[in-house]
Amino acid sequence: MSINFVELEKIARAWTYEAGDKIKQSIANPIHIEAKSNPNDLVTEVDKAIELFFYEKIQENYPDHQFLGEEGIAEELTSLEGTVWIIDPIDGTMNFVHQKYNFAISVAVYQDGVGMIGIVYDVMSDEMFRAVRGSGAFLNKEELLPVLERPLHESIAGLNARWIVSDHHPFQNPIKALVRDLRGIRSYGSAAIELAYVAADRLDGYLCVMLSPWDYAAGVVLLEEVGCKISTFQGQRLSLLEPGTVLAGKPQLHKEMISGYLGEEL
Repeated sequence: MSINFVELEKIARAWTYEAGDKIKQSIANPIHIEAKSNPNDLVTEVDKAIELFFYEKIQENYPDHQFLGEEGIAEELTSLEGTVWIIDPIDGTMNFVHQKYNFAISVAVYQDGVGMIGIVYDVMSDEMFRAVRGSGAFLNKEELLPVLERPLHESIAGLNARWIVSDHHPFQNPIKALVRDLRGIRSYGSAAIELAYVAADRLDGYLCVMLSPWDYAAGVVLLEEVGCKISTFQGQRLSLLEPGTVLAGKPQLHKEMISGYLGEEL
């Protein structure tokens, strides 16, 4: 049976608003914080509760759909066959813990590996960036226009400054050169928000040396609907089953960042 993704997006949107309300309510209470892979990789009981909320909704209403989430509520996926929900319950957990601001719920639905629905909800700003493949992208009720190109030296890109100073990856020098040539860089502490900002023309590009699928799955759908490109630093298609480099931007800027700085000639 074929899926009406426009109707499914409305349901996903309602669940996302409900999850956002739960997060807002949790802020008034003490939050238990744990570290995962390193002291800066934080998770709270709120992250886990929100992921469980989505998992149970999907299991109840669409038991044949698969689920991939940051906190590992469901079994690990080895295939993207069928309908797969990819969810980050709180993207920007450090911001959630420290600032109570600049964090998002990221919800994506893929069909046989193709992004069909993308939702990035900036909870505290009440800004929902959303798209259904082939039906345009929206910020709340306003349709996002196709992006306008700017030359690299007039462009602003999202980048965590930690990647500029860290020498534990092979891209330090290319990133430094790119930063010198851009007009400026910004860091909001949430990959999902920064990708949504590229789609909304608030940023011209975004790059990250290491990012997981739940961080960018929804952003892929948003960006493609407004004519942007997203790939690895070498211009290859992103994996949705394992982490890797991520580069997003307006088409010409994306190409220039790869060919002039981060990857091989296209």
